[in-house]
Amino acid sequence: MKDALTFQLSQGVSSLLISVPHSGLAVPGEILCRFSPAASTLPDTDWFVDRLYNWAAGLGAGLLTAPMSRYVVDLNRPPDDKPLYDQGSSALLTGLVPLKTFSGEEIYVGSRPDETETSNRLETFWAPYHSCLAAELERIRGVHGYAVLLDAHSIQSRQPLLFDGTLPDLNLGSNSGKSADSSLINAAREVLAQSDYSFVVDGRFKGGYITRHYGQPTDHIHALQLEMAQTAYMREELREWSEERSGKMAIVLQQLVKALISWKP
Repeated sequence: MKDALTFQLSQGVSSLLISVPHSGLAVPGEILCRFSPAASTLPDTDWFVDRLYNWAAGLGAGLLTAPMSRYVVDLNRPPDDKPLYDQGSSALLTGLVPLKTFSGEEIYVGSRPDETETSNRLETFWAPYHSCLAAELERIRGVHGYAVLLDAHSIQSRQPLLFDGTLPDLNLGSNSGKSADSSLINAAREVLAQSDYSFVVDGRFKGGYITRHYGQPTDHIHALQLEMAQTAYMREELREWSEERSGKMAIVLQQLVKALISWKP
């Protein structure tokens, strides 16, 4: 039962595991009661990304999702909470236990989480997800000789405190080429280039902790992050699912997943 509160895993039969750490909406009551009105609607959720990949099993990919909101603990941040990006690259730094929304509004109206509470959240919610992720990548590598990880995210297309202007539709991150073999990066890039969407590789989003930590090509684990602008697959301003937009996006994502599955080192 505890596992269902911290992660949900559908094992695949291929070399690919898809991780979706930020689509969860659950917040324990003792935490939610301290949220500000702005935070209580969970505006920085990666809306519907788990739903967007719900066909993954049919292609043989594994899927790992988290039910808890990123406001409880951010699974894509390191346990020591060291910044992933240079402080000069953003007007807002988002940490292991976020204190402000991406719009700069306070998450807590009551007391902020102290060191003890942060440590408890790390142990209760962060650690089980990463234990599962590490174990599943190890299992896949044992079966296939290597493993491929796609860390799937989305974000509002405009976030002035995080980046200038409007984000490209598809943002592929490889930690500047360090988290995956170059031929895998190129295979993913080719799929994006053939789509009707704008894209960039290793732009503002080079990959968070999951991509950087687990992507170790010399150990035969290759990781990529895909950050999508939400306007490309949903009604961003309304935070509503769009059958038309998501259906079109799903075609490209399926092509990407097939390319990652068919790739061999």
